[in-house]
Amino acid sequence: MNFHGPELRQRALTLLRDGAKNADVARKLNIPAGTISYWKHMDRAKRGECPGAHRSFCPRCEGELDQSAYAYLFGLYLGDGHIVQNRRMSTPSLSIACADAWPGLMDLCENAMRAVFPENAVCRVRRMGCRQVKVVSKHLWCLFPQHGPGRKHERPIILEPWQKEIVDAHPWDFIRGLIHSDGCRNMNWTTRMVGGVRKRYEYPRYWFTNVSDDIRQLYTDTLDKLGIEWTHCTRAGKGYNISVARRASVALMDAHVGPKY
Repeated sequence: MNFHGPELRQRALTLLRDGAKNADVARKLNIPAGTISYWKHMDRAKRGECPGAHRSFCPRCEGELDQSAYAYLFGLYLGDGHIVQNRRMSTPSLSIACADAWPGLMDLCENAMRAVFPENAVCRVRRMGCRQVKVVSKHLWCLFPQHGPGRKHERPIILEPWQKEIVDAHPWDFIRGLIHSDGCRNMNWTTRMVGGVRKRYEYPRYWFTNVSDDIRQLYTDTLDKLGIEWTHCTRAGKGYNISVARRASVALMDAHVGPKY
């Protein structure tokens, strides 16, 4: 086990306080990134700057929750989000995994987090092939009551009445969040006979895949309310997929969701 003396630690903190990124400091000083992150957290906590550590303001219970941003963030959470209670920190954190291939999605996710948690810091944590967009808040349990032990598909996902009101009021934001997490817009193809000749025919389709029956039900119920035609699709014996391929429905999805970017 390597021991990092106080002089090296102070050098790292000086760089961090000057605005250097954790990863850059870790490479410069040849120190594990986790150690740098821990030092930074302890330093900020000591100075009373730890994100969310001293906040008591709940955007839902005590303020005016940005419902549009919440509907989108909630959709992201149901797909690629998770809440953890770090042993080193008393405050839980929400992380949304965003693939490096979609930088625009990262921006949308970060903007939604800042809108929902206007008094909390938001950051991006580098991971293999993605970034985790992260916020720390004492009120995550209040805003995301679906959190619980185990994976989402192993527990019921049922909306609270106040969440249902938000989803009903902002259905496209909710759909956009679900597609941006567990869906995509792609090109499907088939063949047909035209004048006695078999020709290939391509058409756009929105695809959504989630193992949770409850989350798929939330998705399809919202599509129904929006007048979007959809079908179940089974691949490799698993019926976890929802397809939107009708021309009029795809046009509506294009107008309100669009492809990832």
